[in-house]
Amino acid sequence: MFSFQVFDHPGFQNRFSTQYRCYSVSMLAGPNDRSDVEKGGKIIMPPSALDHLSRLNITYPMLFKLTNKNSDRMTHCGVLEFVADEGICYLPHWMMQNLLLEEGGLVQVESVNLMVATYSKFQPQSPDFLDITNPKAVLENALRNFACLTTGDVIAINYNEKIYELRVMETKPDKAVSIIECDMNVDFDAPLGYKEPERRPQYHEEPTEEEADTTNYADMDTGFRAFTGSGNRLDGKTKGIEPSPVPLDPNDIKRGIPNYDFKIGRITFIRNSKPLPRKLADDDDAMNRFIAFSGQGQSLRKKGRKP
Repeated sequence: MFSFQVFDHPGFQNRFSTQYRCYSVSMLAGPNDRSDVEKGGKIIMPPSALDHLSRLNITYPMLFKLTNKNSDRMTHCGVLEFVADEGICYLPHWMMQNLLLEEGGLVQVESVNLMVATYSKFQPQSPDFLDITNPKAVLENALRNFACLTTGDVIAINYNEKIYELRVMETKPDKAVSIIECDMNVDFDAPLGYKEPERRPQYHEEPTEEEADTTNYADMDTGFRAFTGSGNRLDGKTKGIEPSPVPLDPNDIKRGIPNYDFKIGRITFIRNSKPLPRKLADDDDAMNRFIAFSGQGQSLRKKGRKP
């Protein structure tokens, strides 16, 4: 039923074309976990496909075109391994969604040659993709598991145990390109559902001298007032324990020299050091001046006249 169609026509000597029943990778039997297939754009084919491909004069790397004839949807992919059961191929889940395929659906597989990519543009399908610190580096690292890109596909990448979907908006130089060993420029479109944040103008109002009321500075109670706290009685009653603060005498408030250059919001540190008189400063300089060989010596033998 799933025989390979190798045409004898000269124009189709290098073409491989057949149909498989496709299943998601989770249906792949075996002790090993094949979750790595879900992180890329490659499929798993049966060993007989490798046998037929080796007999054809095809170009490497092997690239394939997948087509769902029922929905007229198509995409492109590479091959990861040839370990599937005969007549079956295993696809990543996101690829089956693009082709509108269900488990066990028929898919047409054809070998193709694609041009090397030079540019690609992606649109994240959720604004959550912007939460990634370096989205471009994350995407470039995820594309290492892909063999080719097709315009219109929605690919899925796994980062920090979360699936991010991105739509391929544009590819150059063709709508389907190979991204194996290529120098490709990557660009992003605005995510689906993204809204530009509203920018509100910020007004910085600086206080002026007229806004500050300095008339009550002298009336401020800044001195220490003894015995102004409240007390508690041993019997728990509150009668007769109300504090009666002593009024503060205005003469107790000490006022310094006003600063006529004072401005609201500025602190000025005034030093009380006074310059020395000029005469005392000159005397200190004379005492501290160094003069070479100006010291006095002492002799152990006292010189004097003989009697």
